[in-house]
Amino acid sequence: MTAIQAIESIGIAPDIRNGRAYIISTTVTVADVAIARLYHGLDAEEIAAWYGLTLPQSYAALAYYYEHKPMIDEQVRAQVRRAESLKEQRVGSKDPLLSR
Repeated sequence: MTAIQAIESIGIAPDIRNGRAYIISTTVTVADVAIARLYHGLDAEEIAAWYGLTLPQSYAALAYYYEHKPMIDEQVRAQVRRAESLKEQRVGSKDPLLSR
């Protein structure tokens, strides 16, 4: 007999994390996990340690990412574009926090 279990670790809600898929009971999005995997080369155990997740949460996020890769890849590209734009505008560097 085969037992099938649903992984219910991933949530999506319009009012949470701007509607992006996230790991329930955390502030970590699936896109965050994808970035850790793709850009930082972390495996599931390293991702779990980096974000303070359980190993099942890390695997659930990776599984969700690969099931929805085109959509999440676009979210990641949008985050990169936004970060580059903010860097170009030098947001946050106009008034230093510490005086000299």
